[in-house]
Amino acid sequence: MTTIATTSEIKDLTKIERIGKLLSQLITSSNSINFLIRFKKNSTGAHSHVRGLGLDSNLEPRQNSEGLVGQIRARKAAGVICQMIKDGRIAGRAVLMAGPPGTGKTAIAMGMAQTLGKDIPFNSLAASEIFSLEMSKTEALTQAFRRSITVRIKEETEIIEGEVVEIQIDRSVTGGTKTGKLTLKTTDMETVYDLGNKMIDALNQEKVMAGDVIAIDKTSGKISKLGRSFARARDYDAMGADTRFVQCPEGELQRRREVVHTVTLHEIDVINSRSQGFLALFSGDTGEIKPEIREQINTKISEWREEGKAEIIPGVLFIDEVHMLDIECFSFLNRALEDERAPVVIMASNRGITRIRGTKYKSPHGIPIDLLDRLLIIGTEPYNESEIQQILTIRCEEEDVDLNNDARDALTSIALKTSLRYAIQLITTANLVAKKRKATQVDVNDIRRVYELFLDEQRSVQYLHKHQEQYMFNEIITEPDSTREEEADGGEAGDPMET
Repeated sequence: MTTIATTSEIKDLTKIERIGKLLSQLITSSNSINFLIRFKKNSTGAHSHVRGLGLDSNLEPRQNSEGLVGQIRARKAAGVICQMIKDGRIAGRAVLMAGPPGTGKTAIAMGMAQTLGKDIPFNSLAASEIFSLEMSKTEALTQAFRRSITVRIKEETEIIEGEVVEIQIDRSVTGGTKTGKLTLKTTDMETVYDLGNKMIDALNQEKVMAGDVIAIDKTSGKISKLGRSFARARDYDAMGADTRFVQCPEGELQRRREVVHTVTLHEIDVINSRSQGFLALFSGDTGEIKPEIREQINTKISEWREEGKAEIIPGVLFIDEVHMLDIECFSFLNRALEDERAPVVIMASNRGITRIRGTKYKSPHGIPIDLLDRLLIIGTEPYNESEIQQILTIRCEEEDVDLNNDARDALTSIALKTSLRYAIQLITTANLVAKKRKATQVDVNDIRRVYELFLDEQRSVQYLHKHQEQYMFNEIITEPDSTREEEADGGEAGDPMET
């Protein structure tokens, strides 16, 4: 079976080759950069309804806007942080969002990511991931830091831009080679260019025809179709529904244009440290990267920055459940935040005064005091009944579930007695029950049915206490709290499985 590359794939590969030629100047070695791919992650799941922080032009939060409800003080503080990030006044600092479970800490972080937009990189990391990666903890944090720092590299390139007047393609008798001529014009001039096999194939891939306005990159040979000339607006047989009309270019056919390439420091590290180059980005085979390579890259980037060829944009690194980091990670963060290229680190924790992992000492949120001194702390508070009902309404709209008023009131009551997360989980399951009886709207009986089917945390604990003799290892834990914490954090306490 023959595989035919799509037009978008050809465009991406051409762009990749062009960027690779520029970035290969970073390190003069056999592991020079060939090209770059940036990965995008779409926001899905529990916080897919979040569109921003819901602030007005004066950074004042609205009660219900862009998917966020309540948490007025926390959202306003987050808005101030976002503004400081955009102005470049907070690089190298850290923020802690602290509050009880289910108070919207992660949702606010997602809102900050949406508010900052695509220009500023935003990366999310769960603290426990550090211990599951096949590399040292400090290396994993270093890669997370450098993944959150973007470098904009500027260069000037020559392009040919004009309206296609005529394309002539001549094939040899044997069919092995193709030659042709391309006639381009602007409002001031008209020129004929000779074509070879590569350019003819590129024109065919883009389906360029007379009347199209195109741009040709002289360095890479990439052809971009800008649209169709207004002069050909009456050619109905040559148009699609999505045809874009543009004016015929003015002035010279050949001109210089500034091109900006965007790349993260981590991507440069990977491409320069692996023999397979860019393939490491696809396979995820990054491994540990030698400090010498990073030093060379930092030196080159600094030189380009001084020459005005590059711009460093510190982004945002979000570390959820930060109390799961140990004392070694916290010590590394203390030092890493002092680096001039450090991103803004936003942490989230739902712990109170608890033991610092890896030590016998306790501190607020499980974070050492010397690191807490560096943090701007944003507090979140539990939602009231009205706010919970608004959040459930938003989630119902996001999941395309229609609840009647009685069912919404019942779900709100459940959320107040159990937790907001549990109530949100019941939305889809109740909708499935309603569909089973071929109803278009979820009612109270559907909510009651799924509430009986799925236990919440409180009822689950009550059930275990009532029927604990039927379970294995059912001894009631009577050890002090510190012993239980050591067991949960992988401390020296014995494993009940070994008794």
